[in-house]
Amino acid sequence: MSDNFAIYTEGLKKRYKGKSNPTLNGLDLRIPDGSLYGLLAPNGAGKTTTIDILCGLKRFDEGIVKIDGLGVPSKLSDIKRIIGLVPQEIALFPMLTGRENLKVIGGMYGVEGGVLNERVDELLYRFGLENSADRPITQYSGGMKRRINLLAGLLHKPKILILDEPTVGVDAQSRNLILEELAKLNKEGTTVLFISHYLEEAETICNRVGLMDGGKIVLEGNPTELAKSHPECKNLEALYFKLTGKQMRDTYE
Repeated sequence: MSDNFAIYTEGLKKRYKGKSNPTLNGLDLRIPDGSLYGLLAPNGAGKTTTIDILCGLKRFDEGIVKIDGLGVPSKLSDIKRIIGLVPQEIALFPMLTGRENLKVIGGMYGVEGGVLNERVDELLYRFGLENSADRPITQYSGGMKRRINLLAGLLHKPKILILDEPTVGVDAQSRNLILEELAKLNKEGTTVLFISHYLEEAETICNRVGLMDGGKIVLEGNPTELAKSHPECKNLEALYFKLTGKQMRDTYE
């Protein structure tokens, strides 16, 4: 059954030393192949830990984790070829140009020569960065950096794309472009796991969402259908607050 999903976890648990409650407490995450899935969670719910585990960056205590039917951690070398990770932090070399950054990162993925040059040019044009490609990253606006950060995860044409808050801190134009391109990538066949605090974004572009709290999924489904099944909540945000509460959840490293 797990082979039918792009991302599959069963009974996933992770506890950190010194913490009374587990960060992940039996997480069952089922993301169908070809979906655009929004994972929505308040601070401290375990989403960052989930991403790290899916990408093989962190060990887990119990459970099953599979990416495109491949087990984590046993098949990590194969998994890394088919996933693209776009972290919340800007993971670029500031003194290099946008184009130079993409070429260096593309080489890390094993994309080289003319294939890499064509892919870089294609993505720069697609995301409206062709005219600023040869400027250093230090001269880029926040929205431009976000777009280059996203392109870095697309260079090797991943089958599965994982994004952590890809529109945080960007201007409205960059946000709109990023969301439009993610929807296009999904229609072209890429499975997208979209993690965001902006519930209206997930409601707009995702065909499936999971509301996460206490280290597990508390509600999952098509965002439109979820809203209809809870008529007392006028939108996904109202449903989110109903399930997770409005109390602030400050977290500490």
